[in-house]
Amino acid sequence: MKRNLEDKVFSIISGICLIILCIVTIYPFLHVLAISLNNASDSAIGGIYIWPRKLSLDSYYTVFNYANLTNAFLVSVLRTVIGTVLAVFCTSMLAYALTKKYLIGYKYIYGMFIFTMFIGAGLIPTFMLYKTIHIFNTFWVYLLPGLVGTFNMILFRTFFMQLPSSMEESAFIDGANEFQIFIKIILPLSTPILATIGLFISVGQWNGWQDTLYFTSNPNLETLQFLLMKIIRQAEASQMVDAARASLARKGIISITPESIKMTITIVATVPILCVYPFLQRYFVKGMMIGAVKG
Repeated sequence: MKRNLEDKVFSIISGICLIILCIVTIYPFLHVLAISLNNASDSAIGGIYIWPRKLSLDSYYTVFNYANLTNAFLVSVLRTVIGTVLAVFCTSMLAYALTKKYLIGYKYIYGMFIFTMFIGAGLIPTFMLYKTIHIFNTFWVYLLPGLVGTFNMILFRTFFMQLPSSMEESAFIDGANEFQIFIKIILPLSTPILATIGLFISVGQWNGWQDTLYFTSNPNLETLQFLLMKIIRQAEASQMVDAARASLARKGIISITPESIKMTITIVATVPILCVYPFLQRYFVKGMMIGAVKG
C-alpha cells in the first residue's frame, strides 16, 4: 500500500515536471511563429504570446520573394541529403575498420583521429588546403570536409563492437569478404545508430553557413542559411525593409519590421529540419543509449 502511494506521488510529480518541460520547450517556438504571422505594426505594441492578434503574411511575402532564395534552398537540400549519405557511409565504414584490432597500426590510426578532436588547424591553413586540393568555390567544399567526424566515428565503433562476432565469423565461413559483411550484415543491423548519426549530420549540414562565407564566392553556391543570415543583416540595417515597405505600400499592404523578418526567417530555417525528426525519433534514443554503453 505504501509502495503504491509512493508510485502515485512519483508519477504525479514526474507528470507535472514533464508538462512544465514541454511548455518551456514549445512556448518559444510558438511565440516566434505568432510574431512572424502577426501584423508587424501591431506586434510592435507587444502582448503577442502564442497566437497572432492580427494575421498577416507580409513578412513571409518579403522573405520568399527575395532574390536567389529558391536556388539557395535547393543548394541546402542537396548539401544536406548528399552530405549526410556520404558522411554516414564513410564514417561508419571507418568505424567498422577500427573495430578490427588486428589491423596493422590500429592504435596509431585510432589515436590520430582522437587527436583531431583536441587540435584544429585554424581558418587560414584550412583555406589554403581547400585552395590546394581545388575544392574552394565548388560544391565539394560542403561535402568533402565533413565525410568523417571523429565523435560520430566513436559512436559507430562502440555500436559495432556490441554486435555478435559470431555473425561475421559465419559470413567469413560462407565466403563473404569484409566489405560484403559490412554492407549486408553490419549496416542492416545498425538502423538505430545510423538514424542517430544521420540526424546529427543532417542538422549540421542544414544549419551550416560559415563555410559558405569563408570558402565560396559564387552566388549560385549560397546556402539557405547563409542567404537568410544576409537577409537578417540587411533587415537590421533597414535596407531591405525600407525597399520592401515602399513596395508593399504601393500595393496597399501593411509594412514590415526587422523584428518580424527575424522571426519569419527563424521559422523558415527551422521547420524543414523539424519535419525530418518525427521519422527518426523512434531510433534516436535507442541509438544514443546503445552507442554509449561502452567505449
